[in-house]
Amino acid sequence: MRRLLILTALLSCIWFQLPAQVAVESKIDSIQIFIGQQTHIDLSVTVKEGQKVRFPHYKPQQPLVQGIEVLSMSKLDTTELENDFLQISRRYTITSFDEKLYYLPPMTVTVDGKTYSGKNLALKVLTVPVDTIHPDKFYPPKDVQNNPFLWSEWAPLFLLSILVIVLCLLTLYLYMRLRSNKPIRFSVKAVKRLLPHQRAMNEIDRIKAERMVSSENQKEYYTLLTDTLRKYIQERFGFSAMEMTSSEIITHLRQLGDRQMLDELQSLFDTADLVKFAKYSTLINENDLNLVHAIEFIRSTKQEAPLQEEKIAPQLSEADRQTLRMRLTLKWLIIVLGLAVLGISAYVAYQTYLLLV
Repeated sequence: MRRLLILTALLSCIWFQLPAQVAVESKIDSIQIFIGQQTHIDLSVTVKEGQKVRFPHYKPQQPLVQGIEVLSMSKLDTTELENDFLQISRRYTITSFDEKLYYLPPMTVTVDGKTYSGKNLALKVLTVPVDTIHPDKFYPPKDVQNNPFLWSEWAPLFLLSILVIVLCLLTLYLYMRLRSNKPIRFSVKAVKRLLPHQRAMNEIDRIKAERMVSSENQKEYYTLLTDTLRKYIQERFGFSAMEMTSSEIITHLRQLGDRQMLDELQSLFDTADLVKFAKYSTLINENDLNLVHAIEFIRSTKQEAPLQEEKIAPQLSEADRQTLRMRLTLKWLIIVLGLAVLGISAYVAYQTYLLLV
């Protein structure tokens, strides 16, 4: 019985002492690399919670051993285990530039002032085969390449390109529409302006050609004859003869000092007034005589002057004005669309250049 108690006590002491042991573990990612490549050493220690742990500390490019450099080391990573134990680990990144098989001594960790070591490691560094026969085939390292195609970057340019095509088709349609409509050509006609006596003689010639002298409708004949004289007097002497009576016209001519053949002219106007208002009937020779008096009055008072040309502006119909407005609108639309196509095309080309460079 006594032996059993002693054995139980010994086993209990061993049981409580085992978890208090510190375990250090070290491992390497790859035991073989090429010159300049990198590999990692993972160093971890299992300790009781509350114990003070200190890992090896290396500066960048500090030698681990001769020929092996430590490039960097990570921050401490702590993982909680059962029974209040912690696993603390750190990763060391190493490299080498000399071809050799290296022996890596155990890395040590200090726990509560006591040093614990991991296991031995080895690293074999291989050289890169170099073709010294063809040195022209050595190329510099390539730059970092971006993804050559991202839809989010190219989608707006693609849609704008479609818009440019649509605008080009619309511009072409408007241009063909403009070509199909015949343009309205404006021409200014130059008409020779006749002198007052020439217009009056032309009108008298028309009266004679229509044989109004021998017509039974004497009222119409004298009306045409006196109206022709009134227009001539108004244009020749510059007063409103068309709105005056026969006596007022004769009086006005006498005031102007022109007394040539006024007696015959007054006789003609008096006869015309009798025919138009008193139903007076004249003889054929009397009609001829009055016509001769009218011609003589015009010839004796005419003013010779060179013929003048009068420019007559064209008169557009409503349809022509509507066509003109439509053609002007089409021209402006073509100009605006053309500028829009040029602007959008330049923008798309510039953005494409930025994406490709």
